[in-house]
Amino acid sequence: MKRLEAIAAIHGRLQDCIVVTIMGAVAAELQSLGHRPNFFYLQHAMGLASSVGLGIALSKPAARVVVLDGDGSVLMNLGGLTTLARYRPRNLTHVVFDNESLLSVGGFPTATATGSDIAGMAAAAGIPRTATVRTLDDFTAAFDAALAADDLTTLVAKVEAVGPAGFVTDLGLLENRFQFARHLRGLPETP
Repeated sequence: MKRLEAIAAIHGRLQDCIVVTIMGAVAAELQSLGHRPNFFYLQHAMGLASSVGLGIALSKPAARVVVLDGDGSVLMNLGGLTTLARYRPRNLTHVVFDNESLLSVGGFPTATATGSDIAGMAAAAGIPRTATVRTLDDFTAAFDAALAADDLTTLVAKVEAVGPAGFVTDLGLLENRFQFARHLRGLPETP
């Protein structure tokens, strides 16, 4: 499965969610499918997408938050999994695209290339719902189930180590920041 195909398959479902992406290929591919003001492309902060998503999920409990992350990013901040489990926001779905590679910064293999299991780590950290999927059909079914479950989920999607020609978005960082902040301010604080 290719990450772009997976993102395209759920793109329509992200319309009513708050979406935080990690830097690089994930951000560039999501934006290539059509930007929305509820999308925040977290650039220059590898490892922190789940932390930013957690803060938003806790401050906006009436909103559905989706974090689109990568294996290298999660491995850089493994403590983020235990923090997610500690606070257990029921409105957060954490998708990890695992290409077993640091694709956006040179293609070096990550620990998942030698057997490390991110879904297993998330479960051991205390995240109540975890899964690893390898096909597009399984991914979309698991994503829909995560949104419907109303509980913290880490969904690991094994994807090919291929990406876009460039790894940056063409939306200015400040423009994205202010547009996203305006979107968040317009959301209700409580369910």
